Amino acid sequence: MVLPMSRATRLVPELPLLRRGRRAQVADDGELAVPAHFRCPISLELMKDPVTAPTGITYDRESVEGWLARGRGTCPVTGGPVRLADLVPNHATRRMIQDWCVANQAERVPTPKVPVAEADAAEVLAAVSTAARRGNAPVCGQLAARARAIGKESDRNRRCLAAAGAARQLSSAFQSLAGEPVEGTSAAVLGALGKILAALTVFFPLDDEARRCIASPASLKTLVSVLSHGDLAARASAAIVLRELASSADQHTMDVISRTPGVCSALVGLVRNPVSPQATKAALVTAYYLVSGSDRAAARFAELGAVPVVAELLVDADKGTSEKALAMLDGVLCADAGLESARAHALVVPVLVKKMFRVSDMATEFAVSALRVGAFQKLLLLLQVGCGGVTKDRASELLKLLNGFRGSVECIETVDFRGLKRPF
Repeated sequence: MVLPMSRATRLVPELPLLRRGRRAQVADDGELAVPAHFRCPISLELMKDPVTAPTGITYDRESVEGWLARGRGTCPVTGGPVRLADLVPNHATRRMIQDWCVANQAERVPTPKVPVAEADAAEVLAAVSTAARRGNAPVCGQLAARARAIGKESDRNRRCLAAAGAARQLSSAFQSLAGEPVEGTSAAVLGALGKILAALTVFFPLDDEARRCIASPASLKTLVSVLSHGDLAARASAAIVLRELASSADQHTMDVISRTPGVCSALVGLVRNPVSPQATKAALVTAYYLVSGSDRAAARFAELGAVPVVAELLVDADKGTSEKALAMLDGVLCADAGLESARAHALVVPVLVKKMFRVSDMATEFAVSALRVGAFQKLLLLLQVGCGGVTKDRASELLKLLNGFRGSVECIETVDFRGLKRPF
């Protein structure tokens, strides 16, 4: 029987509540057995934020909201219709779970925060836009930070703010405050811009309108200024936003980005003096997109010393960073200036050879594409192990060129083959 909504919050399990001090049953494996009526019917895990549907079934909020977000509008247990707005917090069950956790020395379940309402989400975003239009940078930054904090509390809050146009409102606010270059302006404007960018990263992917705001010449100029002169958090946020913009931009937008004064220098600077692993990867990805679509950008990165910077980064880089760094280096070496820089730096060829086989298939393909000298034995081994068609063709061409010199120069040590697990 479906209970009326007025009683939903008073629903409690029929099984008796364990008294304080009484131990729960222990499973066969020695772990504490969670009572069945404290488990979410969807995840089968202990409920941390129980909510009751109009069908009378109680779920953990995160699980049932995820269920509904995937387009399922029915109760998983009864099959009755359920909407997101119909879910009611079950405070009685939550208190029972908290008491059970205390009595059995289990993980404490904190009291969940109330999800943001649609009206409140719209209100805070409207306030961000109003403050930006009035040029009130400190207030705009505070409101953007509030929107970010609300969005990071839960997936539901993030979806609610996103549906209210968070990305569009924040991008528009950034554009409104981007009339003047950041360098030399007040710390209040610089701080506000950094907070807006940090909030924007919570609401990816950006829609078309948000992209247009960020991709405007004024916004890009200010974004590059933040990337160059902001504090550590602001620079990291700027790098992530720029990567998001470049990752799905058309050729026209990429041309606008590449023509923005200082963008290449700022990206190289972020790789040379990293502020966080995430920011470094974002800078490498953005640089890769730029050099892939423009020979002029590739030459510019080479002139700025990107080749030795990336080569030094590759020495101790992890898998994800190595793939992105090799991709960028491959693009830069397509320019004559990049090749000259690689030949002049003693570390480039050895580090490219070292990265073959040791990172991933993608990294190996980029390394072979970038490599112009050395590595006869590893190229031969690459063909024996197996690789993609394009990589195979490039490796074969290099082997033909190197074949006449392999007797006079030993360019790789056999120790480099240790750890290769794939048979051939």
